[in-house]
Amino acid sequence: MTINCKGQLIDLSKPKVMGILNITPNSFFDGGKYASDEEIIAKVDKMLEEGATFIDVGAYSSKPSAEFVSEEEELSRIVPVVQLLVKHFPDILLSIDTFRSEVARVCIENGAAMINDISAGNLDDKMLAVIAKYQVPYIMMHMRGTPQTMQSMTEYEDVVKEVLFYFSEKISLARSFGINDLIVDPGFGFAKTIDQNYEVMQKLALFQNLELPILIGISRKSMIYKTLEINANEALNGTTVLNTIALTNGAHILRVHDVAAAVECVKLYEKINFKG
Repeated sequence: MTINCKGQLIDLSKPKVMGILNITPNSFFDGGKYASDEEIIAKVDKMLEEGATFIDVGAYSSKPSAEFVSEEEELSRIVPVVQLLVKHFPDILLSIDTFRSEVARVCIENGAAMINDISAGNLDDKMLAVIAKYQVPYIMMHMRGTPQTMQSMTEYEDVVKEVLFYFSEKISLARSFGINDLIVDPGFGFAKTIDQNYEVMQKLALFQNLELPILIGISRKSMIYKTLEINANEALNGTTVLNTIALTNGAHILRVHDVAAAVECVKLYEKINFKG
């Protein structure tokens, strides 16, 4: 199972790690932490040294009830960072966390390798055309509504069945545009209660039926720290546990704040599951 990133075939039959670089001032875990060029370069250098295959950059916090950010503001935040990182790390595989087609287009033209869309095209009907034009890998996440409304939209008859159906429709639509490289993200924490998040995790193996790479983003999320009655700063151990469970149920990419710990998860998982 491979994806094509800027002409480079990435083999996802062995899991990969995606490091998170938040350049928003209000991200739930590390918002505002990386403000200067030097801090950004140092953070990314560390994640690459620790074994990240991809770096995911976001300039619009999608935490529950996050404040709205204009397209102009998102562009002004993210484009200089993309340019900075591509200049300093010419071989970097940058993922852009955006639901806006114009942000996606500008970032791809400045060297980004893939797009990570929390709305799978629902929040911008031009997104799929942009992905098809540039033929970059496209991560489609499950969400209802917007970051501002999603936590009021958690009514499901069968959450796993409905999320799988959502993806079957989105995959069909993306294929109709001629998009080749698709990745699915069940959307932990997006329009789901804590119990629903754990039901999706429990039945994650069913997502292998989509026959696409699966990305898991549970790093330090409230489904961990609220369950354990701790805070996000104390949620690394819980993150590692759930990442391990995700790997054993078919996850191909772990999207994390803590790259070294996730790389260790993958190495130990591979030691058990890949011989020779």
